[in-house]
Amino acid sequence: MTHLTPLFVDLVRVETRLYTAVGARLREELGLSLGQFEFLEVIDRVPDCRVLDIVAELAITVGAVSKAVDRLVEAGWCRREAHPQDRRSSLLRLTPEGAARLTAGRPVVEDTLRTLTSPVPAADLAHLATTLATLRTALESAPATP
Repeated sequence: MTHLTPLFVDLVRVETRLYTAVGARLREELGLSLGQFEFLEVIDRVPDCRVLDIVAELAITVGAVSKAVDRLVEAGWCRREAHPQDRRSSLLRLTPEGAARLTAGRPVVEDTLRTLTSPVPAADLAHLATTLATLRTALESAPATP
């Protein structure tokens, strides 16, 4: 049986270092945090995106997402529209400025990740991507644990 703690520690440290490096480059070049970029990505990708869609996608609280969306609205990068079937919910849409920020950010993120992962053979990265996708699916479909 494998000892999983070192794997967990490595996974967390890799994620932290990648997140920090990508975030620093986005902030330096575009004045955009990686968190803001992720929100813009989800809003752009998910049809009729709502706060709860972002909550599910990023696994963070409703309160945190709602506050972050409020800041995106204040910045002029997205807007809330009334949900046609649910008055308690809003649909989130990118503004032209938000779409432009997202478009500008995508190559920055990709280039930074390509540079940081270049020491790893492409086949190993592909295998890692498949493994992480499988693990993520399993974790997201499992009942919540205390």
